[in-house]
Amino acid sequence: MRILFVSGELIAADLAYRLVQEGCEIKLYIEDASRKDCLDGMVPKTNNWKEELNWVGKDGLIIFDDVGYGKIQDDLRRDGYQVMGGSEGGDKLEKERAYAQKIMAACGIKTIPTHDFSSLGSAINFIKKNRDAWVVKQNKHASALTYVGTMKDGSDALEVLESYEAYTDIESISLQKKVEGIEIAAARFFNGNDWVGPIEMNLEHKRLCDGDIGPLTGEMGTVTWYEENDENRLFRETLAKLKPYLQKINFKGDVDINCIVDEKKAYPLEITARFGCPSTQLQAELHLSPWKDFLLAVAKGEPYDIKYKKGYGIVVSVVIPPFPYKSISSDYYLKGANILFKGRLTKEEFNRLHFEEVSLKSGGNGKKYYQIAGSNGYILYVTGFGKSVAEAREQAYSLIGKLVIPKMFYRSDIGLKFMKEDQKKLKEWGWI
Repeated sequence: MRILFVSGELIAADLAYRLVQEGCEIKLYIEDASRKDCLDGMVPKTNNWKEELNWVGKDGLIIFDDVGYGKIQDDLRRDGYQVMGGSEGGDKLEKERAYAQKIMAACGIKTIPTHDFSSLGSAINFIKKNRDAWVVKQNKHASALTYVGTMKDGSDALEVLESYEAYTDIESISLQKKVEGIEIAAARFFNGNDWVGPIEMNLEHKRLCDGDIGPLTGEMGTVTWYEENDENRLFRETLAKLKPYLQKINFKGDVDINCIVDEKKAYPLEITARFGCPSTQLQAELHLSPWKDFLLAVAKGEPYDIKYKKGYGIVVSVVIPPFPYKSISSDYYLKGANILFKGRLTKEEFNRLHFEEVSLKSGGNGKKYYQIAGSNGYILYVTGFGKSVAEAREQAYSLIGKLVIPKMFYRSDIGLKFMKEDQKKLKEWGWI
């Protein structure tokens, strides 16, 4: 099958690579200039995806892995192409947080006060008039700008926003009232008509350091398991209620509602209406069915009986500086450095490495080497699976111990809090 893969910033890079391994003919377009060399030697590329429409044809599959392409996807579908990834309405759910809260409320989902502002000044004035603990977010992938307030009068959020005023490239800001509880999400694939596959339960670890210390990142690791019961409480009270709206906007992709829950309520924080990272990499660990068949079924609006592992998966992000921030200068970035391994990896172990800012190059001795590419530090992700989270952790971290990447770092506690505290509470509260 021919697949045209359009990527904004390689959110689902590993998926493109695995589709090549499944025998698909792939042409990958990467929009982000800082990642153009990623996956060189691993996935065939194109510099202009629009010129490849005749090549992929209407029997092939077009995949978009990011928001911002929604209207294009809708137009391509109207022209008869099979397209997987999202829709214009899905883009709006993610990029306009206050709008998403409005839609959720209209669908009968309990919401948190959320406000979008077109300027930093208007957000600052709002906090001065509405003293409370606020979460600051920008309405795009700029996770480095996110700040979770601690002070009940909002004074720390004000300090953050006032410091941001020196930067002219900051776009619309979202303020969301802070709520306390356990953060957990329900996600699921949707084919424009109905759900496809099981419910994806996941707990993200966004803080940079062990113990949830440090700045927020895109993601340092995740715990995931698949839930077969459609009566799952979190799903019924949140994502399931969004179905009529997803049908209306002809959404075709993976959609996630991240929540804070306590013993009484679920409070939706945001909607992710696209492939996730590193959730897509973790899905590759859990899925047994071929990706190509599953994704084509979603694009066609058809049901699909996906086969998957039953248990727990974890994924750990393995990164290097300047992660989690983009580098002003690339002078000291380790582009071209080889990724080394302690001993020979088994085929099963190698399959649990999920590459992003990596290329495959030939050495002078005829051997091929995986090398650091890009310039952002998102090198690769390591997954593990087990009947328990402890077993999945052991599998993932034992593999990380076999990697040698200069200046690499990662969190060593992915899944620990869930094992020690959250799993018991979530069961007692009836969410899992």
